[in-house]
Amino acid sequence: MSAFIEFVAALFLLIGAFFALVGSIGLVRLPDFFTRLHAPTKSGTLGIGAVMIASMVLPLAYGSLPGFAELLLTFFVFITAPVSANMLALAALRKIDYKAE
Repeated sequence: MSAFIEFVAALFLLIGAFFALVGSIGLVRLPDFFTRLHAPTKSGTLGIGAVMIASMVLPLAYGSLPGFAELLLTFFVFITAPVSANMLALAALRKIDYKAE
């Protein structure tokens, strides 16, 4: 059973690494600020979420309980990443409006 749990944790780590890679590539390749902001925010949240799920599942393979800190970190990232992206987008929109005047 522990080999299966380790496989699941490795799968979540690979999923998290994939989303982090996609977000990094999107940050470099996309043309303007708003699309650059979208790519790492969405994929970074999914990537960090998958890594945190892997870190919550892995202690089960060794007979201990998952940590509460990982759950709190996941909740914190899922709440703060979209809010900070929204604040950055609003600041950019206001800067564009001030340039138009």
